[in-house]
Amino acid sequence: MMGSSLLLAQFLCLLLFHSHSQPAHSSSNFSSSVQLCPRDQSLALLQFKNSFPMTPSSPSTFPCYPPEKVLWKEGTDCCSWDGVTCNMQTGHVIGLDLGCSMLYGTLHSNSTLFSLHHLQKLNLSYNDFNRSVISSSFGQFLHLTHLDLNSSNFAGQVPPEISHLSRLVSLGLSSNSGELMLEPISFNKLAQNLTQLRELYLGGVNMSLVVPSSLMNLSSSLSSLQLWDCGLQGELPDNFFRRSNLQWLDLWSNEGLTGSFPQYNLSSALSHLDLSYTRISIHLEPDSISHLKSVEKLYLSGCDFVGSNLDLFGNLTQLIELGLKDNQFGGQIPFSLGKLKQLKYLHLGNNSFIGPIPDSLFKLTQLEWLDLSYNRLIGLIPFQISRLSSLTALLLSNNQLIGRIPSQISRLSGLIILDLSHNLLNGTIPSSLFSMPSLHFLLLNDNLLYGQISPFLCKSLQYINLSFNKLYGQIPPSVFKLEHLRLLRLSSNDKLTGNISSVICELKFLEILDLSNNGFSGFIPQCLGNFSDGLLVLHLGGNNLHGNIPSIYSEGNDLRYLNFNGNQLKGVIPPSIINCVNLEFLDLGNNMIDDTFPSFLETLPKLKVVILRSNKLHGSLKGPTVKDSFSKLQIFDLSNNSLSGPLPTEFFNKFKAMMSIDQDMDYMRTKNVSTTYVFSVQLAWKGSQTVFPKIQIALTTLDLSCNKFTGKIPESLGKLKSLKQLNLSHNSLIGCIQPSLGNLTNLESLDLSSNLLAGRIPQELVDLTFLQVLNLSYNQLEGPIPLGKQFNTFENGSYEGNLGLCGFPLKVKCNKGEGQQPPPSNFEKEDSMFEEGFGWKAVAMGYGCGFVFGVSIGYVVFRARKAAWFVNMVEDSAHKYGKRLRRKNAPRNGGRRY
Repeated sequence: MMGSSLLLAQFLCLLLFHSHSQPAHSSSNFSSSVQLCPRDQSLALLQFKNSFPMTPSSPSTFPCYPPEKVLWKEGTDCCSWDGVTCNMQTGHVIGLDLGCSMLYGTLHSNSTLFSLHHLQKLNLSYNDFNRSVISSSFGQFLHLTHLDLNSSNFAGQVPPEISHLSRLVSLGLSSNSGELMLEPISFNKLAQNLTQLRELYLGGVNMSLVVPSSLMNLSSSLSSLQLWDCGLQGELPDNFFRRSNLQWLDLWSNEGLTGSFPQYNLSSALSHLDLSYTRISIHLEPDSISHLKSVEKLYLSGCDFVGSNLDLFGNLTQLIELGLKDNQFGGQIPFSLGKLKQLKYLHLGNNSFIGPIPDSLFKLTQLEWLDLSYNRLIGLIPFQISRLSSLTALLLSNNQLIGRIPSQISRLSGLIILDLSHNLLNGTIPSSLFSMPSLHFLLLNDNLLYGQISPFLCKSLQYINLSFNKLYGQIPPSVFKLEHLRLLRLSSNDKLTGNISSVICELKFLEILDLSNNGFSGFIPQCLGNFSDGLLVLHLGGNNLHGNIPSIYSEGNDLRYLNFNGNQLKGVIPPSIINCVNLEFLDLGNNMIDDTFPSFLETLPKLKVVILRSNKLHGSLKGPTVKDSFSKLQIFDLSNNSLSGPLPTEFFNKFKAMMSIDQDMDYMRTKNVSTTYVFSVQLAWKGSQTVFPKIQIALTTLDLSCNKFTGKIPESLGKLKSLKQLNLSHNSLIGCIQPSLGNLTNLESLDLSSNLLAGRIPQELVDLTFLQVLNLSYNQLEGPIPLGKQFNTFENGSYEGNLGLCGFPLKVKCNKGEGQQPPPSNFEKEDSMFEEGFGWKAVAMGYGCGFVFGVSIGYVVFRARKAAWFVNMVEDSAHKYGKRLRRKNAPRNGGRRY
């Protein structure tokens, strides 16, 4: 499950940060009563701190936890302040460590920070400078040896003045806004002047214009280099891997970076190597792998391998971490990996490994992280898994494992992540799993597990997903005491019953609550609308809940997905939903809501999905009242209600997201949040009820069927070019089928059945080449059915109940004068202009008159023997008349004429 994988990745990043980062504050506390700190520097520090008076509403804004606010007391010696280091002889401030200090706002170029000219070490990492540009004033710190601006939300160009810091030993610019750029001129100056540089961290900085060969100009003293996700393109010289002092090299996710990893003379100092998701070729040959004897951490995920002899990795007995995910390795997992006795991290996910989990892996007693997910492993989960007593993460999801979950897993007392989802596991869930003392993630969804859910005795749980199983009974009350819980998904178990207790509102950190498609009954706790500003997803659809929709939604809430579909809810749609300004998905369909259309929804700027079908909505749809009304809307379903009046033409003119075709193949999900949830929906699709477990961003549909709409189909519908489905059936619409519907070239399903539509089927509809379903039945249409393209595939049912229609596929033949015509070619179009100008009556009249006129003139001509003047006159008149006729019948704006 993609959402679970992202959660696990984020958790890993958090673990790595806490295990490798330095303390956020370093201070020098002096026992001397003498005040060392010069007054001007003390004042500069206070003014710098006070220039960031604003703090975000949530500490989670910062990429470290917990952040600590800077607390400096005016009038005291600044050398005693947290994060400040002074020279003990002069008192000058030489070190400032404000990493993870909740600084939030713009860092201006005239900041008093830049008056601290004696600084040697400066750490501003893990703050939020709100996409500030890195000031050229940083170039004034000529004594600086360490500059850390990692993870602080800087943007713009890296100033060339950074190259003035010739004493720099360590420079960190990684993990900023994603819009930080280092141009070739600035990089070349940096490489030329920073000759003492030993650590360079540029991960996530856009270096797409920097030529990879210029990396050879970096300081020969360089020991650590991070260039992950920099957009590097081109060939990296293999000599770069032979730099004698290089210990740490991270080139992860530079997909345009090519070259060949050297098969000999590799730097003996290299201990950390990450070439994942590059196009650097790696030869799996004995000579090549044997040169990696010094490497302790090796990441080669998604790489360009030559050969497939994975047994060779078993010879690298010094390895501590090995990542080989996202390759195309097949066969069984090599037994030789069991020789890597020092291994703590092993990631073999998303390959094509088959067979059972090998026993040799259980010899890796130092292992802390084991990921075998997204393979084709079969068999039971071996009970010997309990031998891996140091394990903190066990990920076996998306395989074909069978049998019961071994209770021995609960012996792994340090386990933080357990993901066994998307397998074929059966039996009951061992109650001991709910008592594991360190467990944060319990992901057992999409299996065949049955039985009741045991009491939760593990207080550390944050993410619980038991959905898509066969569990039954009530939710144990103990789940509501898990005060750190962020995700609770128990959906689609079919037999979970009972009431939803209002005690659930005590889970203040809850972000995702999905109890859908079960048998819960009773009322929805009214507190669910405002118990937490952090709630992102609330899905209670497909139950037996009754009463009213929660009426109060607090201001400042972060709700993105709200789904109460398929219950027995009554009353009205609460206007306080307008407080959910981040709402993207609203589904209240299949209830008993008795209300008019909630036009206040148009004020929600991010709303993409509105489903209110099968309720008791009534009245007409009034026009928009705000400028960008429903501008992001992609799915709009008001079917099976009692709405009346004309179709909402003015709303159609506001549906901007439906006017442009989006080719994005991704799925709708919560974004820019710690917990990812992929949106799902059930729609009437192409004539049947269809569940979309994932909603593709490109999916757009408009369903106003089974109402009491009157009037004509508006021409403006032809603007909604991204529509894949349009359903206006079972209304009382009159007039013709708009030819503008032929502009909906993305359309796959068109249903206009059971209305009062008259006239002919527009020939323009033949251009809908993706059309799979067409239903025009039970109207008052007449004339020939168009031929060509998709229209040659539709059967009688598409047209039945229209007594005036004729032609294929109906048995009723068209009269000779109105026979079916295929779409004309360009040559036929020119001829048709004359056909449109003259009917058979005009031809007959012309023939009669022409005969009398011709005989008379012929007599005169031949008597006078002067035919030339008559020929010239006729040819000239015919030429002029033909030009007038062509101008009159010429198609306008390039449109077709048939």
